[in-house]
Amino acid sequence: MTTRYSRFLAAFFCLFLGGLLAWHVLLPDRDRSDVENRTLARFPEFSWEALRDGSFTKGVEDYFADQFPLRDQWTGLKARTEQLQGKREFNGVYLCGDALIAKVEPPKDGLEEKNLSYVSRLAGRTELPVYLGLIPSAAEIHRDRLPKGAESWDQAAFIARAGELEGVEPVDFLTPLTDHAGEEIFYRTDHHWTTLGAWYGYAALMEALGRGEEVLEQKAFEPWIEYHSDEFQGTLYSQSGIHWLPSDAIEFWVPDVGFEVTSWRDGSPKWAALYDLNKLQTKDKYSAFLGGNQPLCVIRNPEGSGKLLVIRDSYADSMAPFLTLHFEEVHLLDPRYYRYSAARYAEENGLDAVAVVYSVPNFITDRNLVLLTQ
Repeated sequence: MTTRYSRFLAAFFCLFLGGLLAWHVLLPDRDRSDVENRTLARFPEFSWEALRDGSFTKGVEDYFADQFPLRDQWTGLKARTEQLQGKREFNGVYLCGDALIAKVEPPKDGLEEKNLSYVSRLAGRTELPVYLGLIPSAAEIHRDRLPKGAESWDQAAFIARAGELEGVEPVDFLTPLTDHAGEEIFYRTDHHWTTLGAWYGYAALMEALGRGEEVLEQKAFEPWIEYHSDEFQGTLYSQSGIHWLPSDAIEFWVPDVGFEVTSWRDGSPKWAALYDLNKLQTKDKYSAFLGGNQPLCVIRNPEGSGKLLVIRDSYADSMAPFLTLHFEEVHLLDPRYYRYSAARYAEENGLDAVAVVYSVPNFITDRNLVLLTQ
């Protein structure tokens, strides 16, 4: 390499970096990335203490990384380049043909056993029947689609262990989802189950509750199905950087007619609905079901019978409309945001049964389930 050519490369590289820096300075800072579905870092406030402890320089690094020009395009290009090199895992997400599947890491500090014990203690604090339904993720149901040698924690073994809890009735979500693994029961770009997957979950829960004969067949919903969005790009799309897969579609099967939905998002009751169509205009389109995460939601159907408490994560949001068809009241309590005693809540509201419905990945990592012992 000649000296002249070396100088040319050095000058070109310096001009390139200088151009990026100038571009960065001229561009306004972004508050959030819709592609990554997260808030982006802002330039940190300077202080001598922050400089000494390193938090200021760390904040500056995060700021430049998040506000880098064309960040979303660069992350997508990076993932595509790594794919061409044979890589199949991207930030804890496996690329499996035309779908993304989140890797499930082994639980830490025995948290999974602690959470099982909390469910047992909940059963001991109430005279109501308590059911536990653990929903396996796509990593378990589609284990055969994972890249060769890919690691993912054994959810089926844990579900079997959970089925042995004394005083707690199991809900078998694993069998119907496994039996219908060839159907579109999980989104391609998101970790949640689809409305079809939620229907299989609803049927399994109703069977465990002794009301299986009431389950409506899929064909009964055909006249009601509404396809509201085919541009859903979920959490795995954001997490992986893989931005070239087809988007998912959001389906509503149960008509939002004749139900009274009340939401406690800020501690006071407010009118809500089975579906928040405004959420379909946002990145997190799955939150259209019940309007997304919230401490407590109560759905009333004057033509239903029985009152059910569902202690749940977000998977239950798309299953709740099906349950609403049968129960007079469905109370959905999320322990990640709700701090009152679940057993006392069930007693005070005259409920008939308690169902803990959680996806396995959330159940084995949620440190809020200790609240079930209150």
